[in-house]
Amino acid sequence: MSKDKKKKKGSREKKVETPQIEVNNYLVANIPGELPQKMKKKEFEKELEPLQVELVKLQEWVKATGAKICVIFEGRDTAGKGGVIRSITERVSPRVFRVVALTAPTEREKSQMYFQRYMVHLPAAGEVVLFDRSWYNRAGVERVMGFTPKEQVERFLRYTPPTERVISESGIILIKYWLEVSMEEQAKRFAERNEDYKKIWKLSPMDLEAQARWYDYSKARDAMFAATDTPENPWYVVDSNDQRRGRLNCIAHLLSLIPYEEVPHEKIKFPKKQSKGNYVEPDYPYKRVPEKY
Repeated sequence: MSKDKKKKKGSREKKVETPQIEVNNYLVANIPGELPQKMKKKEFEKELEPLQVELVKLQEWVKATGAKICVIFEGRDTAGKGGVIRSITERVSPRVFRVVALTAPTEREKSQMYFQRYMVHLPAAGEVVLFDRSWYNRAGVERVMGFTPKEQVERFLRYTPPTERVISESGIILIKYWLEVSMEEQAKRFAERNEDYKKIWKLSPMDLEAQARWYDYSKARDAMFAATDTPENPWYVVDSNDQRRGRLNCIAHLLSLIPYEEVPHEKIKFPKKQSKGNYVEPDYPYKRVPEKY
């Protein structure tokens, strides 16, 4: 192989660090540089499998102990909140792991105390609730888009830490994640949604404002961190520029925060199969689904 070819190969493999800024003692990707090669699907699935086994162990511990866990996923549009949640819930029971993704409030809900519509979804004993966006809508989209007056946003930021303290003191393990993505990566994902019909439903008029108001959202995020990143209920930031790595890092971190143990199970003995006896299959005109595949 010639020297030129060797140089070329080396240049492709070179990794350039992504410039970052510090927000409330967290390093957050802000100015994208040349990122390391993104994780391949095969590698991702290999790493995800043992984490999903641990999630099942967590589930069994939650059921056995009556633990109550609430996990909030926030972040910029396209940051991958739904993808993390799908990876978490893929192999566990929907009766234990509940996903909450609320629509816009009704007129009745708008007249309620702000936290009221969220409180009814908090976990009972033996449940894990995953919020795909949460009460922090008030600090983000409602603030940036002008849906909520400034004084109400400030009141929300002031009263959220004591409210979350009450939630934690009631016995709920409250964990908050912020998924961060760069402006360029967000633009790329918006373009993919626009071109892929399977993803077009993810693109709303509100999403289009994410790029036009990028730094307004940055200011809103900074103010939210400053007010609600408390020792009792801190924010954990996930670099989601590589969605697969972000999912793995988030799940591994989530598992590290919960003191679960493997619950012993008795060995299952399956009963003998029932004999056919005098049963005869009926000659019934079943409406069968066509076998196209």
